[in-house]
Amino acid sequence: MTVPDRVVAGIDPHADTIHVAVITTTGKLVTDSEFPTTPDGYRRAVTFVTAAGDLERVGVEGAAGYGAGVSRALRTAGVEVVDVARPSRADRRRAGKSDQIDAYHAARSVLAGRLSPVKDPSIDGMRALHLARRSAVKARTATMNQIVSILVMAPDPVREKFRNLKGERLVTAVIRARNPLEPADHNTVTALKVLAERHRHLTGQIDQLITRIDPLVTAAHPALRAAYGVGPDTAAQLLITAGNNPDRLTSEASFAALCGVAPVPASSGKTSRHRLSRGGDRAANNALYRIALVRMSNHTPTKAYVARQTSRGRSKLEIIRMLKRAIAREIYRLLTQPVTVPDYSDLRPARQAKNITLTAAANQFGLWPTTISRLERGQQRDDTLAQHYRDWLLTA
Repeated sequence: MTVPDRVVAGIDPHADTIHVAVITTTGKLVTDSEFPTTPDGYRRAVTFVTAAGDLERVGVEGAAGYGAGVSRALRTAGVEVVDVARPSRADRRRAGKSDQIDAYHAARSVLAGRLSPVKDPSIDGMRALHLARRSAVKARTATMNQIVSILVMAPDPVREKFRNLKGERLVTAVIRARNPLEPADHNTVTALKVLAERHRHLTGQIDQLITRIDPLVTAAHPALRAAYGVGPDTAAQLLITAGNNPDRLTSEASFAALCGVAPVPASSGKTSRHRLSRGGDRAANNALYRIALVRMSNHTPTKAYVARQTSRGRSKLEIIRMLKRAIAREIYRLLTQPVTVPDYSDLRPARQAKNITLTAAANQFGLWPTTISRLERGQQRDDTLAQHYRDWLLTA
């Protein structure tokens, strides 16, 4: 009886086809073939790799992108799937470039251990919603820029009418404006109205999408969503980057590098310093940047930290770099360790039972009523404030 060879497979996926290559665990080439990116093609690819020998695992280049379909089919069939990086430029210069070559390279990457676990498919819906929201935000920004550009070159009567308005007030005023009698003015106002209505429509889409994203990220990782300064959009981006499976994150330093916040030495002569990393996932880097800005504006410990570093002669850019690195460390702990989120659900009933208004509670602590409201609804985490608020409600 012949013992089947132990094999691994590599897949180079594209929009319409996938190329599958199989090699033994000693590196010997076995076979390869191409299949269409259809349900039938995926089934045939699964049969192809499982029939080639005692299959250990399959490496897919871009398992969360073009390789998502075949990755799902393989996992459904009980095959272990890992994500492998595309060939380096040096490898391509030596071996050339073709679908067959790339598929064999993916298989060899599995043997070499140059792989990472596939992202959890449970975040696919979140990724789609987040992508739709991001494109809507970009389109809304472009629309507002177009409104401003038209107003700069608009006839004087039109320009003067909207000169001191910005943002949502400008959009509302343009939508409500009457068309002037002059033909040139009429055409300009018509164009402005079309853009303003588009801006209002995109704002509605953004609000609708964020309403769908918020419960998803809260259910997926409540501790991350409850962290100070982490909103639905930034939480979704960090979960997408991490893949929502902690086994992808090998260390805190690797997560910092993944987010592009690992400090890079930039010393020369008597100057000893670090600079911001230009690598990593730039969307995750932007999410950490936004969290840092929120904390610099509203978080008391962060504001005190910024003041200390400023007194030591550090620039704002250096302080933001250090903050992003510290926030990445915090986010890594939240993603990889079980964290109990304090329950604030008792705060609002306790306040309402004593007929205390949000404004009165906010004045007691020198805060905006919105801050107290977000704390009561669990949309903002501040354990110290919550405990002081709870103690005050007991004695009020």
